[in-house]
Amino acid sequence: MNQDAPTRPSLLLQIREPANHAAWEAFVRIYAPLIHGYCRRHELQDADAADVAQEVMRSVMTAIRRFEYDPGRGSFRGWLLTVTRNKVNTFLGARARRPQPASESTLLARIEAPNGATEEDRWDADYRQRLFEWACDKARQEIKPATWQAFSLTALDNQSAEEASAATGLSAGAVYVARSRVTARLRQLLSSVADDPPELLPGLPQCQDAFRQSN
Repeated sequence: MNQDAPTRPSLLLQIREPANHAAWEAFVRIYAPLIHGYCRRHELQDADAADVAQEVMRSVMTAIRRFEYDPGRGSFRGWLLTVTRNKVNTFLGARARRPQPASESTLLARIEAPNGATEEDRWDADYRQRLFEWACDKARQEIKPATWQAFSLTALDNQSAEEASAATGLSAGAVYVARSRVTARLRQLLSSVADDPPELLPGLPQCQDAFRQSN
């Protein structure tokens, strides 16, 4: 089995072993940017966000050995959001006890306000986007540039097969094959790491920016 894409939920099982560097690399590449983005949205400076993300990762390393994959009890990323939120609140609480500019005086109160569905929805959306970014990075390492371009032009830019054919030098039939091949590989990669893998095509419109950034 490809160690860069361990099967679900074995990614969570494999990172129980600190020496499993392949699983940890996949985990960090997917989740560290998610955590860092959460911290930045809560107005932590980049260096502070990186420190908090490291603290969350250390908490994961400690807790993952006891973590039981049970979808009925909620997703892993839901638990991770709680851990991240707590770490951010702890950081902000410590900062609030130090002298700070007046512009920051209301920050802690805002973060400590009840967290509703909006925050969870944003976390889930960022999670899905990060999954797509990771899957795109992996797929592009495996797929010929012309094949990826054919997929990007037709699936993301809504160009016709004929337009993609002119741009890539592939036949129209080969363009359709390329799109199907890339779509299948992205589905496979997403299913290999997601705790409840989303379907690719319904989620594609929300993730076009992530694909284009990878292009």
